[in-house]
Amino acid sequence: MELQHINIKIPLDGELSIDLARVVETFHQWIRDGVIDELLIDVADYAHVPAGPGVLLIGHEADYCFDNTGDRWGLRYNRKAPLDGTNEDRFRQAFGAAAKACRLLETQLAVKFSRMELELFINDRALAPNTPATFAACEAEISAFAKNVVGCQDFTLKQDADPRHRFGVAIVACKPFDLSI
Repeated sequence: MELQHINIKIPLDGELSIDLARVVETFHQWIRDGVIDELLIDVADYAHVPAGPGVLLIGHEADYCFDNTGDRWGLRYNRKAPLDGTNEDRFRQAFGAAAKACRLLETQLAVKFSRMELELFINDRALAPNTPATFAACEAEISAFAKNVVGCQDFTLKQDADPRHRFGVAIVACKPFDLSI
Protein backbone atom coordinates (compact mmCIF):
# COMPACT_ATOMS: atom_id res chain seq x y z
CA MET A 1 0.00 0.00 0.00
CA GLU A 2 1.55 3.31 -1.10
CA LEU A 3 0.55 5.80 1.57
CA GLN A 4 0.37 9.52 0.88
CA HIS A 5 -1.22 12.42 2.78
CA ILE A 6 0.77 11.64 5.93
CA ASN A 7 -0.10 13.57 9.09
CA ILE A 8 2.12 13.77 12.15
CA LYS A 9 0.93 15.35 15.39
CA ILE A 10 3.35 16.07 18.21
CA PRO A 11 1.40 17.03 21.33
CA LEU A 12 2.32 19.78 23.74
CA ASP A 13 4.08 18.66 26.86
CA GLY A 14 1.60 19.97 29.41
CA GLU A 15 -1.19 22.47 29.11
CA LEU A 16 -1.50 25.34 26.65
CA SER A 17 0.18 28.33 28.30
CA ILE A 18 0.03 30.98 25.57
CA ASP A 19 -2.52 33.17 23.85
CA LEU A 20 -3.32 31.70 20.42
CA ALA A 21 -3.01 35.20 18.92
CA ARG A 22 0.75 34.71 19.30
CA VAL A 23 0.54 31.56 17.16
CA VAL A 24 -1.33 33.53 14.48
CA GLU A 25 1.37 36.21 14.54
CA THR A 26 4.15 33.60 14.43
CA PHE A 27 2.62 31.76 11.47
CA HIS A 28 2.27 35.08 9.59
CA GLN A 29 5.94 35.76 10.33
CA TRP A 30 6.86 32.33 8.90
CA ILE A 31 5.10 33.28 5.65
CA ARG A 32 6.78 36.72 5.47
CA ASP A 33 10.27 35.44 6.28
CA GLY A 34 10.17 32.12 4.40
CA VAL A 35 11.08 30.22 7.56
CA ILE A 36 9.76 26.91 6.20
CA ASP A 37 11.11 25.43 2.95
CA GLU A 38 7.61 25.08 1.51
CA LEU A 39 5.21 27.52 -0.13
CA LEU A 40 3.10 28.95 2.70
CA ILE A 41 -0.03 30.84 1.71
CA ASP A 42 -2.28 32.01 4.57
CA VAL A 43 -3.26 31.66 8.21
CA ALA A 44 -6.75 30.77 9.44
CA ASP A 45 -7.84 31.13 13.05
CA TYR A 46 -10.26 28.40 14.16
CA ALA A 47 -9.58 28.81 17.87
CA HIS A 48 -13.31 29.33 18.45
CA VAL A 49 -14.02 25.70 17.42
CA PRO A 50 -13.99 23.41 20.48
CA ALA A 51 -11.51 20.52 20.15
CA GLY A 52 -10.80 21.67 16.60
CA PRO A 53 -8.01 22.78 14.31
CA GLY A 54 -6.93 25.80 16.38
CA VAL A 55 -4.68 27.89 14.13
CA LEU A 56 -4.01 26.67 10.61
CA LEU A 57 -1.02 27.66 8.47
CA ILE A 58 -2.10 26.82 4.94
CA GLY A 59 0.57 25.79 2.48
CA HIS A 60 0.75 24.47 -1.05
CA GLU A 61 2.56 21.21 -0.24
CA ALA A 62 1.39 20.88 3.35
CA ASP A 63 -0.51 22.55 6.16
CA TYR A 64 0.78 23.19 9.67
CA CYS A 65 -1.75 23.38 12.43
CA PHE A 66 -1.50 24.36 16.08
CA ASP A 67 -4.18 21.80 16.72
CA ASN A 68 -6.59 20.91 19.52
CA THR A 69 -8.20 17.84 17.96
CA GLY A 70 -9.26 15.42 20.67
CA ASP A 71 -8.95 18.22 23.24
CA ARG A 72 -5.18 17.89 23.08
CA TRP A 73 -3.02 20.74 21.85
CA GLY A 74 -0.11 20.00 19.58
CA LEU A 75 1.48 20.69 16.23
CA ARG A 76 0.01 18.76 13.30
CA TYR A 77 1.73 18.51 9.94
CA ASN A 78 -0.61 17.53 7.09
CA ARG A 79 1.21 16.61 3.87
CA LYS A 80 -1.05 17.29 0.88
CA ALA A 81 1.29 16.97 -2.12
CA PRO A 82 2.41 13.48 -3.13
CA LEU A 83 5.98 12.39 -2.41
CA ASP A 84 8.15 9.77 -4.08
CA GLY A 85 9.89 7.07 -2.07
CA THR A 86 8.77 4.45 0.39
CA ASN A 87 6.11 4.82 3.05
CA GLU A 88 8.86 5.07 5.64
CA ASP A 89 10.48 7.87 3.59
CA ARG A 90 7.17 9.75 3.64
CA PHE A 91 6.71 9.11 7.38
CA ARG A 92 10.22 10.48 8.03
CA GLN A 93 9.62 13.54 5.83
CA ALA A 94 6.40 14.37 7.69
CA PHE A 95 8.04 13.82 11.06
CA GLY A 96 11.02 15.98 10.08
CA ALA A 97 8.75 18.83 8.98
CA ALA A 98 6.64 18.57 12.15
CA ALA A 99 9.73 18.38 14.37
CA LYS A 100 11.24 21.47 12.73
CA ALA A 101 8.02 23.42 13.25
CA CYS A 102 7.91 22.29 16.90
CA ARG A 103 11.49 23.44 17.49
CA LEU A 104 10.71 26.83 15.92
CA LEU A 105 7.58 27.24 18.05
CA GLU A 106 9.49 26.24 21.19
CA THR A 107 12.05 28.96 20.46
CA GLN A 108 9.59 31.64 19.40
CA LEU A 109 6.72 31.00 21.82
CA ALA A 110 8.37 29.28 24.79
CA VAL A 111 6.09 26.25 24.54
CA LYS A 112 7.33 22.68 24.98
CA PHE A 113 6.39 19.69 22.84
CA SER A 114 6.43 16.07 23.93
CA ARG A 115 9.52 13.96 23.35
CA MET A 116 7.67 10.82 24.44
CA GLU A 117 4.76 10.52 22.02
CA LEU A 118 3.46 11.39 18.59
CA GLU A 119 0.54 10.46 16.38
CA LEU A 120 0.68 9.34 12.76
CA PHE A 121 -2.44 9.60 10.56
CA ILE A 122 -3.21 8.81 6.96
CA ASN A 123 -5.51 11.50 5.57
CA ASP A 124 -7.05 9.24 2.92
CA ARG A 125 -10.06 7.23 4.06
CA ALA A 126 -10.45 5.47 0.69
CA LEU A 127 -6.87 4.16 0.60
CA ALA A 128 -6.46 3.59 4.34
CA PRO A 129 -9.80 3.03 6.08
CA ASN A 130 -9.59 2.88 9.84
CA THR A 131 -9.81 -0.90 10.15
CA PRO A 132 -7.77 -3.66 11.75
CA ALA A 133 -6.83 -4.80 8.22
CA THR A 134 -5.22 -1.42 7.45
CA PHE A 135 -3.31 -1.56 10.73
CA ALA A 136 -2.10 -5.09 9.95
CA ALA A 137 -0.98 -3.99 6.47
CA CYS A 138 0.93 -0.96 7.82
CA GLU A 139 2.14 -2.15 11.20
CA ALA A 140 5.62 -3.31 10.10
CA GLU A 141 6.37 -0.03 8.29
CA ILE A 142 5.04 2.08 11.15
CA SER A 143 7.08 0.03 13.64
CA ALA A 144 10.25 0.49 11.57
CA PHE A 145 9.61 4.23 11.42
CA ALA A 146 8.91 4.36 15.17
CA LYS A 147 12.16 2.52 15.97
CA ASN A 148 14.12 5.08 13.95
CA VAL A 149 12.34 8.09 15.43
CA VAL A 150 12.23 7.09 19.08
CA GLY A 151 15.66 5.46 19.00
CA CYS A 152 14.73 2.37 20.98
CA GLN A 153 13.01 -0.95 20.49
CA ASP A 154 10.60 -0.39 23.36
CA PHE A 155 7.57 1.64 22.32
CA THR A 156 3.86 1.08 21.98
CA LEU A 157 1.61 1.50 18.98
CA LYS A 158 -2.07 2.07 19.59
CA GLN A 159 -4.55 2.29 16.76
CA ASP A 160 -7.58 4.53 17.15
CA ALA A 161 -10.26 1.86 16.71
CA ASP A 162 -13.16 4.20 15.92
CA PRO A 163 -14.04 3.53 12.24
CA ARG A 164 -15.47 7.06 11.95
CA HIS A 165 -11.96 8.51 12.44
CA ARG A 166 -9.09 8.59 10.00
CA PHE A 167 -6.61 5.73 10.27
CA GLY A 168 -4.18 6.74 12.97
CA VAL A 169 -1.64 5.29 15.34
CA ALA A 170 -0.33 6.76 18.59
CA ILE A 171 3.35 6.03 19.19
CA VAL A 172 4.50 6.19 22.81
CA ALA A 173 8.24 5.89 23.44
CA CYS A 174 10.04 4.31 26.38
CA LYS A 175 12.43 7.27 26.59
CA PRO A 176 12.50 10.83 25.21
CA PHE A 177 13.23 11.09 21.50
CA ASP A 178 15.00 13.86 19.62
CA LEU A 179 13.13 16.52 17.67
CA SER A 180 16.39 17.64 16.04
CA ILE A 181 16.18 15.08 13.26
